[in-house]
Amino acid sequence: MHYKRILLKLSGEALMGEKQYGIDSDRLNEYAEEIKEVVEKGIEVAIVIGGGNIFRGLAGAATGMDRVQGDHMGMLATVINGLALQSALEMNGVQTRLQSAIKINEVAEPFIRRRAMRHLEKGRVVIFGGGTGNPYFTTDSAAVLRAIEIEADVILKGTRVDGIYTADPEKDKSATKFDNISFSEVLTKGLKVMDTTAFTLSQENELPIVVFDMNKKGNLLKIVNGQTIGTTVNL
Repeated sequence: MHYKRILLKLSGEALMGEKQYGIDSDRLNEYAEEIKEVVEKGIEVAIVIGGGNIFRGLAGAATGMDRVQGDHMGMLATVINGLALQSALEMNGVQTRLQSAIKINEVAEPFIRRRAMRHLEKGRVVIFGGGTGNPYFTTDSAAVLRAIEIEADVILKGTRVDGIYTADPEKDKSATKFDNISFSEVLTKGLKVMDTTAFTLSQENELPIVVFDMNKKGNLLKIVNGQTIGTTVNL
């Protein structure tokens, strides 16, 4: 296998499937099956999932809500998504643990780095909910932070497009895709991969990012097998 330990970043919107909001059980099960294939290859898998399908703090702030309150609501949304993904994985026979950056001891373990790493070593999928536990930080930042803490080899950012393009491929049909690109090139070209805080943290810690289409069956397994899928951001 090309990687030993990965951190998979999923957006909350990805769980909507064809719905306008909430969680599509079919999409959730598809993701669980993809993750199971990777776990069965002996890869250690950690996951950070967003909450945009339920609530997004920035959207609340735009309508006059207190930003801190909105972000806390967003953190709780990520825990809800984490519980849903945990259930789907366990129905597929995958052992999991959900750890939250905010204390909800009845439904999730508190985030403890050493415990998370021990779970991974035992072959359990660890889902990190609650973002970083702090307002004003996105789940992209949480993904990079957790990946660094657990010493992951790579961040795999699952999206609905198949990599990084010169422009938004859904709006500009002439946009061309990068197979590999450096951190500095992304910044120079003004390309959107993650928010600036997350991206800079990844760059400073020399942690590569692979942006790929999570909705195409088999892509996740191909990446951990070393195939060139999506776009790799590296030094």
